[in-house]
Amino acid sequence: MSIQKLSHPPRILLSDKTAAELAPKIESILGPQGYVRVTAKQMHEGTADADFCFVSRDVTSSSTKHKIVPETQYVYDALMGSKALKWVHIHSAGVDRQIFLDLMARGVTVTSSSGASAGVVAQTALTGLLSLARRFPQLAAAQRAHAWEPFFKVGLPPELEGQTATIVGWGPIGQKLAAWLKAIGLNIIVVRQSASSTIPDTRVVSFDQFNSILPETDWLVLACPLTAQTTNLVSAKALGLMKPSAHIVNISRGAVIDEIAMIDALKNGRLAGAYLDVFAQEPLPAESPLWDMPNVIATPHTAGFSDAILQRMAEKFLENLGHYARGEPFINVARLS
Repeated sequence: MSIQKLSHPPRILLSDKTAAELAPKIESILGPQGYVRVTAKQMHEGTADADFCFVSRDVTSSSTKHKIVPETQYVYDALMGSKALKWVHIHSAGVDRQIFLDLMARGVTVTSSSGASAGVVAQTALTGLLSLARRFPQLAAAQRAHAWEPFFKVGLPPELEGQTATIVGWGPIGQKLAAWLKAIGLNIIVVRQSASSTIPDTRVVSFDQFNSILPETDWLVLACPLTAQTTNLVSAKALGLMKPSAHIVNISRGAVIDEIAMIDALKNGRLAGAYLDVFAQEPLPAESPLWDMPNVIATPHTAGFSDAILQRMAEKFLENLGHYARGEPFINVARLS
């Protein structure tokens, strides 16, 4: 998908920080036509409007999907009030925040930074999986207690080699994880839209077949976008089909899992453990039992962050800006499910 070339220099809504950092690169991409930098304040005052916007990470700040801080809401309100807005690029891979769904419903093209954080997310998911497999949460608890508890005292962990990992989603994250897990010796099942999709030396099933492969799954790795199809995919019924020795790794979205049912399964020995970077409600409420479960590793939606990630997110915006300048289709175009 591409958008029609404007007859005037594009007016681009950028944060102060991003405008300062990207100005030379934007100018080099747009050439003689140039661009006009617009602020959210100007849009609220009615003195300017924006054709394009890059929602950089500093715009969303400490906001989450469920809790939006005033500074972020100020920008969102400017976007919703725009009469000229045609394209919004966002720093994240996911586009399920309500503001972006509302903009798409109005006909605004929304593109994501999918792929920018894939390597780091995959590394984090692998770390979580290996930590659970080698029982690092229990070892860390023993360390804090100054207790010498080798495995022969508390029970030997099963070897990973020969186990089965089911990866839901076959984007850049799922593909990297599959390669690494195969190298360790795991068998891989991939859940995709169609079972007719072929992946060399890998079993592929459709979402319709998801429940059927759960009884043989040792590691359920969720690396899929949140859509109508994946919402509550890991339901109470699905959890009931899994082995008591199975684990979940979720680096997608919290709503992919029935969190209440998962907590019940973790409490009552019907699920061995979980690494969770995303939750039904974010920030994770202080009263959530997930904080204190010895078989759970919980991280605050940080799987994709490193000291280079902001630059890679900006590069995705600049890449799409280049596509616009050349009249080419955008990459990572979001669509309403």
